[in-house]
Amino acid sequence: LTYGELGTRVERIAVGLARLGVETGDVVSYQLPNWWEFVALHLACLRIGAITNPMMPILRRRELEFMLNHARSKVIVTPSVFRDFDYAAMIAGMRDVLPHLKHALAIGGPGEAAFERLYADPVDRAEADRLFAARRPSPDDIIQVLYTSGTTGEPKGVMHTSNTLISNLGPYRERLLLSDRDTVFMASPLAHQTGFMYGLMMPFVLGVPVVLQDIWNKTVAADLFAEEKATYTMASTPFLADLTDEAER
Repeated sequence: LTYGELGTRVERIAVGLARLGVETGDVVSYQLPNWWEFVALHLACLRIGAITNPMMPILRRRELEFMLNHARSKVIVTPSVFRDFDYAAMIAGMRDVLPHLKHALAIGGPGEAAFERLYADPVDRAEADRLFAARRPSPDDIIQVLYTSGTTGEPKGVMHTSNTLISNLGPYRERLLLSDRDTVFMASPLAHQTGFMYGLMMPFVLGVPVVLQDIWNKTVAADLFAEEKATYTMASTPFLADLTDEAER
């Protein structure tokens, strides 16, 4: 996708979410792998003043029920099926215990439940401009709620603003001398703050391409580095150890 193509989809998704009843300050949850839809959903939420709530794809009903109720999520977006797991069926089986959830959309889902319908049709330019102008968040408005792992109790919903998130990127960019000549590679989950800040936000700060990998495979990753000429990534030690092994091979 070019920036222009992504921007068009973002605008359509943003208008689509507003038409579903998403208001300023409402929480939009999504449990997605490292796909372009993850990036577009966050940017669409920004356009209409909604709050992004990313959730790891490995989570199941117990964690989701707590998080979705605690955040009072109005919309959730999942894959229909990913890695042989039926996310749409899991969410459908939870609707009776999620009183705040109004819409469950699935990528690759059927009919009205299809996420794709949000960006299928062009937006009315005047409608979109009015909507985005009225909903534009300030740098200190909450734009993200990210839940902790819950290893010592129930997960905590950590709230972030544009300023608190982007304050991490400036010093990091300066320290590593990142510039508009770089290409970002990200296999760390975008639903972790590492992936979110350095794989979703950093490419936009730099104005550069990003290469996303949804299922970790060190051979595929090494091939993508070579093919896409990626210059930078950020990940935990197992990712880097795998890449070192692959480089030696």
